[in-house]
Amino acid sequence: MVNSALFRLFLTAICVTALVPSAHAQTDFIHFESGPVTPLQLSADGTQLFALNTPDNTLEIYDVRRDGLTHRHSVLVGLEPVAMALRGDQAWVVNHLSDSVSVVQLGDTPFVARTLLVGDEPRGIVFAGANDARAFITTAHRGQHRTHPDLAGVPGAGNPQLTTPGIGRADVWVFDAANPGAGVGGVPLRIVELFGDTPRALTKSPDGSTVYAAVFFSGNRTAVVPEGAVCNGFSDAPCNGDGIQSPGGLAGGQLPGGLPGPSADVHGDQAPETGLIVQQDVASGEWRDELARNWSNGIRFSLPDQDVFAIDADSLDVTTDYRGVGTVLFNMAAHPVSGKIYVTNTDAQNLTRFEGPGTTGGSTVQGNLHQAQITILDGNNVLPRHLNKHIDYAVTPAPAGTKTHSLATPTDLLFSPDGETLYLAAFGSARIGRLNVDDLDDDSFDPTVASAQYIDVSGGGPAGLALSADGTRLFALTRFDNGLSVIDTQSGAEVWHRAMPSPEPQSVVDGRKFLYDAALTSSNGEASCASCHIFGDLDGLSWDLGDPDGEVIDNPNEINLEFFANFPNINGTSRADQLHPMKGPMTTQTLRGMSNSGAMHWRGDRAVGVFGTDASDEFISFMNFNVAFEGLLGRDSLLTNAQMAAFTNFALSMTLPPNPIRAIDNSLTPSQQAGRDFYLGDRRSDGSLVDFTGNQDGFTCDGCHGLDPAQGFFGTDTKSSFENEAQIMKIPHLRNMYQKVGMFGTPQVPFFNNIGSPHMGDQVRGTGFLHDGSTDTLFRFFNATVFEEAFNNMVGFPDVQSRVDMEAFMMAFDTDLAPVVGQQVTATAANVADVTGRLQLLLARAQTPFASKILGGSVTEADLVVRGTLDGEPVSFTLNAAGNFDPDVTGGAAIAPATLLAAVNGPGDALTMTAVPPGSGQRIGLDRDRDGVRNASDNCPAVANAAQT
Repeated sequence: MVNSALFRLFLTAICVTALVPSAHAQTDFIHFESGPVTPLQLSADGTQLFALNTPDNTLEIYDVRRDGLTHRHSVLVGLEPVAMALRGDQAWVVNHLSDSVSVVQLGDTPFVARTLLVGDEPRGIVFAGANDARAFITTAHRGQHRTHPDLAGVPGAGNPQLTTPGIGRADVWVFDAANPGAGVGGVPLRIVELFGDTPRALTKSPDGSTVYAAVFFSGNRTAVVPEGAVCNGFSDAPCNGDGIQSPGGLAGGQLPGGLPGPSADVHGDQAPETGLIVQQDVASGEWRDELARNWSNGIRFSLPDQDVFAIDADSLDVTTDYRGVGTVLFNMAAHPVSGKIYVTNTDAQNLTRFEGPGTTGGSTVQGNLHQAQITILDGNNVLPRHLNKHIDYAVTPAPAGTKTHSLATPTDLLFSPDGETLYLAAFGSARIGRLNVDDLDDDSFDPTVASAQYIDVSGGGPAGLALSADGTRLFALTRFDNGLSVIDTQSGAEVWHRAMPSPEPQSVVDGRKFLYDAALTSSNGEASCASCHIFGDLDGLSWDLGDPDGEVIDNPNEINLEFFANFPNINGTSRADQLHPMKGPMTTQTLRGMSNSGAMHWRGDRAVGVFGTDASDEFISFMNFNVAFEGLLGRDSLLTNAQMAAFTNFALSMTLPPNPIRAIDNSLTPSQQAGRDFYLGDRRSDGSLVDFTGNQDGFTCDGCHGLDPAQGFFGTDTKSSFENEAQIMKIPHLRNMYQKVGMFGTPQVPFFNNIGSPHMGDQVRGTGFLHDGSTDTLFRFFNATVFEEAFNNMVGFPDVQSRVDMEAFMMAFDTDLAPVVGQQVTATAANVADVTGRLQLLLARAQTPFASKILGGSVTEADLVVRGTLDGEPVSFTLNAAGNFDPDVTGGAAIAPATLLAAVNGPGDALTMTAVPPGSGQRIGLDRDRDGVRNASDNCPAVANAAQT
């Protein structure tokens, strides 16, 4: 046993008054751009405000005063905290990147008393049931923790079944709030599986008996008929299916054939052959295009579009599901009197084709991407309410003054105590909507009138709201500047605003508004890049954003196998080195992880533009997206060069999270390893592209999809390739394949050797793999003609198992960060024996070499930070290169891991170990403000840290 008081004395150093600030590398902060969910809460007595400082990984606690807020405490939680809920004397914080929940014990010295481990990318939390006895947390249906041995026997736990059709991929972890279970990370009562793809928001009925869970990317019943089934008339098989009858479809496997017009651009250049976006009709179940033609035999699954689920808080059974709520669902709140559920969401318009003016194509989504809504769930009724119905989408640019009345990207919401007013955080509008509930209910809401009551917030990007019990003070968290605002609801005036401490470089702060701010980036105040790139990521949809009024351009990208690409009608123009302005459906790509990737867009067509032509320069490529502000968002002018450069710097800094399928120790299963060995081996995988003279012009997997983490290559090294498709495509990265699981079923098409499927029933996604999302599984993709075995088993995939193994490796593909980054564990006197193994795992990974270009080359897999309390005193440490822990007291002696762990022996002792991105340990654990004075010494009266006070 180690005496905690003596241990603390061992760390004590003389209080220093000044030190020369030390230089810090840019890599001490990694930009993830996680989306806030419920980042703001007010204590029950209204005396304290709790705010999540997402980039700084802290829970900030403020005293509420008449003229503003006074900072009281900062509590380090997990990485990227996005949501919290209060219960008694605890705050439960959901850590999006750490896949954890920090249970913060409140009081004079708040600390993390427990860390619960949950599924991948948790987002929402609510307490419900009698006396709020149960905690509900939303997570994706994947992640390393759901297979932990401690969860053996827990209903819903176990293998996420990434290759199994027809299962839900939205999880709600339910814990006993008073006793969340023993073991390393707690034991949930159940993991409730919902039939959707990735959940986010949670709320509860006024009596707490029902919990409502919303699917984040819930979709809108759209999918893509594969190019080979559209039958445009040149290289496709006869225009029929394989005779398999789809429910509600046509007999004999018939298909309508051909795309809706036009078939050429304004100059008469023939468009390429592409797939087609269709939507499933709710009443008939038929899949129809914009001409109402029936394509049911071209889609081999159904989309029930279950958006919001009602869960009995006691039995944990799903009692009701609501459909047609919206496409992207952000947050929910229950009306305090009626109990109706109000859902903030957007409704995608991706069934409409084309960007640009729409002159030749006859249609355009210019300025009309995702319409902002609040949808009311009233009994069994689903009642969408368009927040911007004053917009005339046929007029672009929108008339002057239109954006004055608009609300974009509706996120958090709450009601006044009497339930007559709804406050809405319009993340993309730098304002808070103040809406009359009766007007929403009967749809008499008029934005041109209601906007007079909207409240502007100076920080931009309002992401979280809290309201005083008397309704006179509204609090807002503004994500653009990472700040807090206090608003007088009677006058609508912002009476106080301050930014929280943030490690974000100024380039991130300066560039963020160009992603989200619809008033800045569009003429109607609703459209922004974030309309589709939700928090810099995906929307789970396919869009046809070609422009028939555009121009054929030259393709400067180096093309693998270009010799084979020169066949008639390639790219529509019969030229492999050209790109047609009409390109067909393509899924929304993530904006994360774009550094080191060269030309952008699925075809790499942004290699060409007003800022230059360069297939290898991602900065130039992103700058060339400037034309989208006019052509797609409907802005009345381009951004200035300086504005676009600020946006580019912001975008290129966004990073993908660690892979949630790969084991935390970075090991691979036998199947994943076999797939990786094949990938990096010398066998050519694209066997059908070896010519009959024996000239092996094919590529290995790695030869085409370059994998070299030290160079920042994760499947793409800037080149394009011919892969027996109708268009030349940029070789894509492969780091987020696990996000695209959930669509199963495809018709027979020549590209896949006519290997189709029967109708697969209900699925949770309408898009899968390939550029247009029409391929249901990676296993099917590896059965494409380009991968078939040839030349006496010398090239191609040799058998079924090799394809299974490759699919397994794709799900666990290498990323910029090791799987351990973000992982946590809390040691207390009660559980220290249980968590020792996980502590040792984190220690080992923090000393294991790792190569990553974004981190500056050769580093270790993670830095290791320890934060907590010993004998009632706060302590903080970071692992040093020698394998010991440096304290946050300037001049304090390093501590061996065993000594530190042995100090956890008292009833109030708790130490939380967190694996943080390499290079950030010094900042997070020792020197928050990077001034060269360690945190505990900064707290001396003579050198009080202004950023923390």
